[in-house]
Amino acid sequence: MGRLSLTAVLGAALLFGTPVHAQQQAPSPPPPPPAYGAPITLEQARAAIAAGQAESKKNGWNHVFAVVDGGGTLIAFEKADLASNSSSEIAQAKARTAATFRVPTKAYQDRLSSGETFILGLSGVVPAAGGMPIIVGGKVIGAIGVSGATPLQDHQAAEAAVAAVK
Repeated sequence: MGRLSLTAVLGAALLFGTPVHAQQQAPSPPPPPPAYGAPITLEQARAAIAAGQAESKKNGWNHVFAVVDGGGTLIAFEKADLASNSSSEIAQAKARTAATFRVPTKAYQDRLSSGETFILGLSGVVPAAGGMPIIVGGKVIGAIGVSGATPLQDHQAAEAAVAAVK
């Protein structure tokens, strides 16, 4: 009887004595990116660049601005006189990333800095802030890429540019 009681006590302890964790819900998937709309107009692209340039000038930055449509085709481009030549290609690449993936390039910079190194293997992704989709009426009509200062300064100028498009 003693052996059976010990076995029963140990079995009960294992069954009831282990911590019980509430079932954790799996994180909900992120919402889908916005759909594409009618392509950005040249007038809208110029307004975005003008607003971005104003922000850059206010802060003493020398930026390159590239605006693309939803498919990544260049619509408008401006380069400050003192902006680096390499920033021309970088701005266009940031704009294409933001347009085709429909998220700010800062999202990829943040994910990379948190350890998601697979980002480096995604074709067409520039994981540096400064590219932003241009969304009007809940739809992506294009994107802007900004390069020439730090990534966060590029992002700040891109935010100002996007805010100007109606």
